[in-house]
Amino acid sequence: MQANGKISVKRLSGALGAEICGVDLAKPLGNDSFTAIHQALLDHCVIFFRDQVMTPDQHVAFARRFGPISIHPYAAAVEGHPEVMRVFKEKEDKVNFGGGWHSDMTFLEKPPLGSILYAKEVPPYGGDTMFANQYLAYDALSDGMKKTLESLNAVHSANAQYGVDGRSEANKNNAKRSMKPATSEDAAEEVIHPVVRTHPETGRKTLYVNVGFTQRFEGWTKKESQPLLRWLYEHCAKPEFTCRFTWATNSVAFWDNRSTQHYALNDYHGFRREMHRVTVEGDRPR
Repeated sequence: MQANGKISVKRLSGALGAEICGVDLAKPLGNDSFTAIHQALLDHCVIFFRDQVMTPDQHVAFARRFGPISIHPYAAAVEGHPEVMRVFKEKEDKVNFGGGWHSDMTFLEKPPLGSILYAKEVPPYGGDTMFANQYLAYDALSDGMKKTLESLNAVHSANAQYGVDGRSEANKNNAKRSMKPATSEDAAEEVIHPVVRTHPETGRKTLYVNVGFTQRFEGWTKKESQPLLRWLYEHCAKPEFTCRFTWATNSVAFWDNRSTQHYALNDYHGFRREMHRVTVEGDRPR
């Protein structure tokens, strides 16, 4: 078991993000190391590690220290490792996966606590991931807007991304990429989450809507909801709430899905990129 005596935490931006050094994620974490990494995640919302060499089993073992594994219902896994989602773009592809601001799988009753993304192959440039701090997005709202939003719930669904009606993102874009998420009638199912959630560990309030999966406000029509939702989507991703991570092979990003959104940039046409993702199950937002 590793001790945390050599672990260091270096903040990377004013909004969120820190780089963790002095730990080998392939080895079992001692309690002190786990505590230091867990606290860094809560403090910085997304944490990064460099020069990590992990097998899929080691990747899963690290994730399991934080909770049960959540398997993506529509994306394929690494062969023989159902907990490890394979995220890739071939050099001839035009469309990537995750290319828009979102929080992972908020269409679930219990959306993820977070995801751990491991770089297996990266382009010589491009392919960065951006992250946005949703604590800051909430804190920057006026008192009047906070009061309005705290009285609202929102309807979340996977239908816009993975529905079978022919208009979903998967239906439109799978012909342009080698990674082809499934479509399903189940994607039309809806869940209700608060627009402002309270983080279960920090107690802080965070905005909890995203353009990928939020459909409308509960009790409102989609048309009525769109003006305010569009404003919130733009607000949530203001540059002053963000950081940007440049990948290298064997880098790892671990983000708190309860307090962040992220965006995988698609600016590396002609090059290949492959990442492995393990996601930790969360709790029902409140």
